[in-house]
Amino acid sequence: MSYLNFDKTLLINLEKSLSKEMIRTNRAGTYNSTTLIDCNTRKYHGQLVIPVPEIDDSNHVLLSSLDETVIQHGAEFNLGIHKYEGNNYSPNGQKYIRQFDCDVISRTIYRVGGVILSKERLLVSFEPRVLIKYTLLEAHSPTLLRFKPFLAFRSVNNLSHENDMAETSFHEINKGICMRLYEQYPTLCMQFSKNTTFSHQPQWNKNIEYFKEQERGYEFKEDLLVPGYFELPIKKGESIIFSAGVSEISPLKLNKLWDDELTKRIQRTDMFSCLKNSAQQFYKREGKKTYLLAGYPWFAARARDEFIALPGCTLTIDRMDYFDDIMETAVEELERFMEGESSEFKLKHLDDPDALLWFIWTLQQFSNATSLQIAATRYAELASKIITFIRKQNHPNLFLHNNGLLYVNGREKPATWMNAIENGSPITPRTGYVVEINALWYNALKFTSKLSRENGNEHAADLLDYQAEIAREAFIKVFWNGTYLYDYVDGSYNDVEVRPNMIWAVSLPFSPLDKLQKKSVLDITTKELLTPKGLRTLSPKSGSYRPTYIGGQLERDRNYHNGPAWPFTFGAFAEAYLKVYKQSGKSFIERMLIGFEAEMNELCVGSIPELFDGNPPYKGHGGMSFAISVAEVLRVLELLKKYENE
Repeated sequence: MSYLNFDKTLLINLEKSLSKEMIRTNRAGTYNSTTLIDCNTRKYHGQLVIPVPEIDDSNHVLLSSLDETVIQHGAEFNLGIHKYEGNNYSPNGQKYIRQFDCDVISRTIYRVGGVILSKERLLVSFEPRVLIKYTLLEAHSPTLLRFKPFLAFRSVNNLSHENDMAETSFHEINKGICMRLYEQYPTLCMQFSKNTTFSHQPQWNKNIEYFKEQERGYEFKEDLLVPGYFELPIKKGESIIFSAGVSEISPLKLNKLWDDELTKRIQRTDMFSCLKNSAQQFYKREGKKTYLLAGYPWFAARARDEFIALPGCTLTIDRMDYFDDIMETAVEELERFMEGESSEFKLKHLDDPDALLWFIWTLQQFSNATSLQIAATRYAELASKIITFIRKQNHPNLFLHNNGLLYVNGREKPATWMNAIENGSPITPRTGYVVEINALWYNALKFTSKLSRENGNEHAADLLDYQAEIAREAFIKVFWNGTYLYDYVDGSYNDVEVRPNMIWAVSLPFSPLDKLQKKSVLDITTKELLTPKGLRTLSPKSGSYRPTYIGGQLERDRNYHNGPAWPFTFGAFAEAYLKVYKQSGKSFIERMLIGFEAEMNELCVGSIPELFDGNPPYKGHGGMSFAISVAEVLRVLELLKKYENE
């Protein structure tokens, strides 16, 4: 039995199969995503979804779906499925599915009478092209395959509706056709590896519904253009490849291209290999620049997310090449930001108060993976520059006070990762002295001192250590309440809510807390916040606790950081737990990982989503595949390896 395998019983049960999605990317922004049974449930789903920078910064769905029909003796068996009004599904192709697995690439097995058909798909690396391979495994009589493409040509943020502006004409190319519904879009080329006939019968397939959008309170009905259908015979044992891309390709090259791409794929045999595969899906190369996307299906590259996720998504899976490429791009944009450039950066939110501090944490992880000497040679000067930038009050929302702590203004605009807003204002207005920002600040001062000392700059190192000691004393005085840490302090107001942010004061390589304080913070975090899916964003004892991430946009935003569990926080928790309990804590962390392994077969197969409900059954929500979630669980697996070696 393969690791990621789903049988007929689950697949024909729409309640279960429609809740499970998959996503593959080409590391250049293009992706392919749908449910296990190929019924799109989000406006973000599609067989070929690509960036179109000539239009905007979002992705665009060109080919929404491709319906297959098996024809024998004049009888037609449609393998497609779409949702329509009244909870009606048609043509109910899921009833023919016998198996779905994706140990290497996704593979669906259909059985129609005596016909057994295999369908596999993959994306071409760094090229906006999807390949779908069909193999007739069994047939007792002549068989025809018919393919109906459903075209969208729209942003993932919008929906398509019947209109007179869509260009429904086509032109023939080698073993296929090209179409472009609207002038601003690239041409979509659909081709096969063998001769096919195309019947041009353009019509709008109307009122397809996406219930995930309906659940989220958005528009959810769409009309898609079906330009006609392809038809071709297939023999027992024969394979044909369908290609959809923005440029024509020689059909003679499709088989070799398929084989070449297949050799690059990672076999998924356990949680680590699944997450290793998932981590590389977040890489995005744009010309000479490389970024780490915050997640799929709707996230851009964001500074805080990139710096938190980078070690787990590169260093822990031996992709130092991508670490270097992503860091080179980030450093260039970071330095331009510190020099005062006001241009729009591709790496979003570089001005978030904690972004630069997380960057220094990333350097620490690089130092651990290589050596302090290599880290100092490469990054000591930049780390010192960041500290100086903050000390000189050049950051727009980081203010160094005389007590050595950093103050942020989070009243009008979110200042931390708890960034949901309502009517333009933060729902969780964490402002003033914020606990994780100042824990990161102390850690940054100590590590930068270490880098400076490694480079022989003793005077600079001594000054940084002196400043760190001032910050440490103030940290205890401001945040410690005798049992745990205030979440934020502003003037005479001390926020007493039990939130996960204090765990970083324990987990970071340099902690301002003593041994007993660390254990006390860890104990209350474990008791009130820990779930099998990460730490709750708020204790259930709070009157503001809202554990379920459901409803319309406003309802979800209000709940976003007030109860749901975020998987990425488990990285800090595990690190803190192992710090306090050392070898004796290893088995507990291993047991907690079982909750994440169960997710390999849930919301997004082989990956981990953005967040979960804070109460059982801990249903997954948000971005189906989220970089910091994947990265931090990978980092925990790496931490456990180190304890095994010790």
